[in-house]
Amino acid sequence: MSSLEKTELQLGYIPLLDCIALLWAKQRGFFDEVGLNVTLTKEASWASLRDRLAFGLLDTAHCLSAMLPAAAIGADQIGIQLQTPLVLSENRAFISLSQKLCYQLGIKQQDPVDVSAKKLIEYIKLSNHVSLGHVFKDSIHHYCLREWLALADPELAHSIHVKTLPPPYMVEALSNHLIDGFCVGEPWNTQAELQGLSQIVCSSQDIIPNVADKVLAVTQEWAQQHPNTLIALTSAIIKAQQELRILEDFAPVWELLVEFEVIQFNCSPNIHVEKYFTIQNIIRNFVQNSAMPKVTDFEWLFQQMQKWNNSPISSIQYTNEAQSCLLSATYLAASKQNKI
Repeated sequence: MSSLEKTELQLGYIPLLDCIALLWAKQRGFFDEVGLNVTLTKEASWASLRDRLAFGLLDTAHCLSAMLPAAAIGADQIGIQLQTPLVLSENRAFISLSQKLCYQLGIKQQDPVDVSAKKLIEYIKLSNHVSLGHVFKDSIHHYCLREWLALADPELAHSIHVKTLPPPYMVEALSNHLIDGFCVGEPWNTQAELQGLSQIVCSSQDIIPNVADKVLAVTQEWAQQHPNTLIALTSAIIKAQQELRILEDFAPVWELLVEFEVIQFNCSPNIHVEKYFTIQNIIRNFVQNSAMPKVTDFEWLFQQMQKWNNSPISSIQYTNEAQSCLLSATYLAASKQNKI
């Protein structure tokens, strides 16, 4: 076993389903097995998590994939390079609208994505105010929401103001009529639906490509200073991902999500059964094939930044910058083989 440069780690996360591999690795002792003492730190928002990671208060974190391209070109106003060795989830966001709004507009769950978008856009064009929320400017959620609206009206999709809220506050904001809908990862869409507040109208999988959503991220400097530690950390999380994919008894996973306040609603194989098994299926399939990050995902994210955030970056530049978001091929190969 190679010598670990650091064994005491602070790992930041936001309470979403796709932090489960981190929680599970801690619960099952996989970090301990590779010689790491990992402290899981729940962060209040993506902005807080990003800042604490960039400035060294966190060693590593559960990050939005689009944070890495934003950091690469300084669009996050910080400009500290972030890199990833591992994808934690792919394209698992949903768009929800208030049940009241869905009823008024005749939006049905079975509506094709372009139909639901058209119904909402037509309502807005009649001078009706609709407030929508997403989790962060640099996220697939932002891009997904605008791409959905663009199916009906590209110009309005560019001009509409969208509020930024941390994922755990989406349900409360909808309940208090601060927003009329949102794009967020699970379990917050399900929670709002079970509370009778909203209806899931479409999945990001119906709108955008199957790109990385959340990744394990570190600063480039940290990765250079702690290569063996990062390989050990990554291997432990990969082991958790693999076990979650095939685990027969899902009850301990659900209990862990409740313990960490990711799940805050009553759901089980006996109550809200369909929702329970939908969440179980999402967790088993967060990553379809390989959890190794792909440069094409980050090229797409740069394209979206250019399209929706008006980032002044050329296609040649973002191709090069996309590669810089990934750790080296040698490192990724070692991680994939769980070599320490």
